[in-house]
Amino acid sequence: MSLIQEIDYGTPIRVSEAKVTLTIDGEKVTVPAGTSVMAASMSRGVKIPKLCASDNMEAFGSCRMCLVEIEGRRGTPASCTTPAEDGMVVRTQSERLAKLRRGVMELYISDHPLDCLTCSANGNCELQDTAGEVGLREVRYGYQGENHLQDEKDLSNPYFAYDPAKCIVCSRCVRACEEVQGTFALTVEGRGFDSRIRPGPTDFINSECVSCGACVQACPTATLIEKGVVDHGQPEHSLVTTCAYCGVGCSFKAEMRGEQLVRMVPYKGGQANEGHSCVKGRFAYGYATHKDRMTKPMIREKITDSWREVSWDEAIAHAASELKRIQTKYGRESIGGISSSRCTNEEVYVLQKLVRAVFHNNNIDTCARVCHSPTGYGLSVTLGTSAGTQDFKSVDATDVVLLIGANPTDAHPVFASRLKKRLRAGAKLIIADPRAIELVRTPHIQAAHHLQLRPGTNVALINSLAHVIVTEGLVHEDYVRARCDIEAFESWARFIALDTNSPEHMEQYTGVPAAEVRAAARLYAGVKNASIYYGLGVTEHSQGSTTVMALANLAMATGNIGHDGAGVNPLRGQNNVQGSCDMGSFPHEFTGYRHVARGDVRESFEKNWGVTLDEEPGLRIPNMFDEALSGSFKGLIVHGEDIAQSDPDTNHVSAALRAMECVIVQDLFLNETAKFAHIFLPGASFLEKDGTFTNAERRINRVRKVMAPLGGKDEWQAICDLSKALGYEMNYTHPSEIMDEIAALTPTFAGVSYKKLDELGSVQWPCNDAAPEGTPLMHVTRFVNGSGKFMLTEYVPTSERSGPRFPLILTTGRILSQYNVGAQTRRTENGFWHKEDVLEIHPFDAEQRGILDGDLVSLVSRAGDTALRARISERMQPGVVYTTFHYPGSGANVVTTDNSDWATNCPEYKVTAVEVRRSNSLSSWQERNAEEDVTLRKILEATPDAAE
Repeated sequence: MSLIQEIDYGTPIRVSEAKVTLTIDGEKVTVPAGTSVMAASMSRGVKIPKLCASDNMEAFGSCRMCLVEIEGRRGTPASCTTPAEDGMVVRTQSERLAKLRRGVMELYISDHPLDCLTCSANGNCELQDTAGEVGLREVRYGYQGENHLQDEKDLSNPYFAYDPAKCIVCSRCVRACEEVQGTFALTVEGRGFDSRIRPGPTDFINSECVSCGACVQACPTATLIEKGVVDHGQPEHSLVTTCAYCGVGCSFKAEMRGEQLVRMVPYKGGQANEGHSCVKGRFAYGYATHKDRMTKPMIREKITDSWREVSWDEAIAHAASELKRIQTKYGRESIGGISSSRCTNEEVYVLQKLVRAVFHNNNIDTCARVCHSPTGYGLSVTLGTSAGTQDFKSVDATDVVLLIGANPTDAHPVFASRLKKRLRAGAKLIIADPRAIELVRTPHIQAAHHLQLRPGTNVALINSLAHVIVTEGLVHEDYVRARCDIEAFESWARFIALDTNSPEHMEQYTGVPAAEVRAAARLYAGVKNASIYYGLGVTEHSQGSTTVMALANLAMATGNIGHDGAGVNPLRGQNNVQGSCDMGSFPHEFTGYRHVARGDVRESFEKNWGVTLDEEPGLRIPNMFDEALSGSFKGLIVHGEDIAQSDPDTNHVSAALRAMECVIVQDLFLNETAKFAHIFLPGASFLEKDGTFTNAERRINRVRKVMAPLGGKDEWQAICDLSKALGYEMNYTHPSEIMDEIAALTPTFAGVSYKKLDELGSVQWPCNDAAPEGTPLMHVTRFVNGSGKFMLTEYVPTSERSGPRFPLILTTGRILSQYNVGAQTRRTENGFWHKEDVLEIHPFDAEQRGILDGDLVSLVSRAGDTALRARISERMQPGVVYTTFHYPGSGANVVTTDNSDWATNCPEYKVTAVEVRRSNSLSSWQERNAEEDVTLRKILEATPDAAE
């Protein structure tokens, strides 16, 4: 294997139906209108020397290396800033140009350390390469005068170093921070000889830098360089794989030395990220080889016993024996499984197959239950399919974005960068969020409207927006009549036009001024392309499914489904939430969202699998817990998911797990759920896997194994081994064969194969005979279910209300540097930015309670209590507090209740009535949890070689 080299055209690739033909070095070249001379030359394989140019940024024209000669023009224009024109005759090489380029390069080198042999960038330095290209062999001046060679390094960032002595002030890093990332953290300070790149008046770590790596990627020298490269040397080979963090699904080149991962480089060919990244995907991969990784199978009889390391064969045999024993004693329905959105499609598929074909029940559920199950339900009943409608590129064409219940700069930062770029270009933004997220106002963008609603009132707000659209004649009548169920629309229109849905009436619930709602509705309905993006702030409510349907109603009524720049788009939280749902890991559905009661579907699986399948839906996760406490559910496989930390009402979950006789956990680390496990199977990180993830835009991306599993076995293989031990063989030799089976049984995946994914890079389902290369935009000519169906969405206030005893409302979310329950990111340097979960509280509420910033406070609800540090913040509105859930010791889910969405049981994480008061101690739960951690460490120490 070798390093994957990507072509850099120097300037962005233009797309245009108009073409121009020019002659470059005697050869005719035809390119889209608007293409630069530099990119036109590169399209024929001839590189023009450059230093300041890169094709992910607009041309800058500062380095003067890319000079060319053009017949009929004076001077030597820069090829990066010169558009190609019909009939143009260009020379990229001549004695004159060679002399000019050498002279320019000599000036750069005159203030640059000539330490190439010992430089960390040696072998991967554009300055070094360009000096060779232009034939520079000596430097005549510069070393007797003033220079910058003694400038002090900035090593403050944990992931990359900044050495100003090697900076040529090409401004690529500054422009990448502006154009690609949209943070504007870097600037050129000073003029002339005094020019230097600065992260403001401070060092990198204390600046506005978000450590996305765009500046490091853009730097043509060793000025900005990954510390991994400094420590390990330049990589020697690479493979393209997919990030295992959020639902954006970024593609990366994993660059290696042997099995040592040197760095993750965002892949320009990645169709979701197009060469961009965030701090997690770019740098936070150290957890994969962290000392806490568990690499040996372990078993124990009771959860109070010490672990005993065993072979894979013994662990699998013991697991099979226990599951057989439980089913014999308690019945067929007494065991089940929970899959994870962090696992590959193939792993999720074989686990649900194990449950259905081997356990002979449908007791399979997924962690998507607690995040986006309302998306599946709501979009399915309105639009006909359980997925978002657009690709991420679609936002480039939008005129107005309605962003509700999502904080993409923290949770989906690569998409957020794309969104910010579109907003800077003129699109308008409407934000509906109880909290003043970053996108409400920055120095470079500002939301047209921030609808700061009270938690739990999403349906009331969306209905009031729809009321304005219907009563003011803003419905796209032609679209509705051509594309939607008219009877359903008319029923909905009569309902939504009622005064009880007016902004004025709903203001008492939402707290949003009616005039602001009316203005936002007119803005959304008054443009050609309006798009909706939403997150867990929509789904994790008692009316989560209702809100999703209300958003679909809004989009259909305005004609904003089926074309670029529009749509209803869920921002999925984890890397494979979409895929875990697609793969049939809900208890009522096979792959492709087909109900288990459908005889024709069940028959196709029975024929392929050779077994008879149950037609009754199985248990959802909350049902499993309830049945465990009632004594009828006794055995559970938890694959890659930490339900003891991530699920609501921690005390209830813990009690349910304690009540089970056999809990099998397969994971990277001994997580909170493993405290209740009887069998532990080591998992594999994404770097150790072959398979696929499906991102929020339905894009199926390849995951490629770059190192052997530290635990000695692939996760899919471990599941297959367990199946065999239970008497049912799954005869796969590679995950590609699992995907072939998925394609054979799932109409939306019928055209998917590893060969196609390797050829095309990725595909978006549906991918079948009707769409052999996938479907970027859904519902273009018709809805999947024929006609779009408007649903009545009555606002029903949540039963979780604030009152005298619990006067505040708690809502939860995420932060940029951490991910989900933090099992991965806490084991990286990302902890530098977020060392603990804190409670954000408005100054008014803090003053009323005598709380100062940094105080330890007790957070109490009807379900339980915990203690957190207070952070006084005007991002909150009075009456609302906020926290994250990235650290197990914070106990955020000790406080959340078991309230859930009416249709899907998705927990209502976003609305919990609480009280906050000053405290001088941790909660009793936190003290018990700390004691359990000490006990767990002792148990591990008593397990031979467990810590090695």
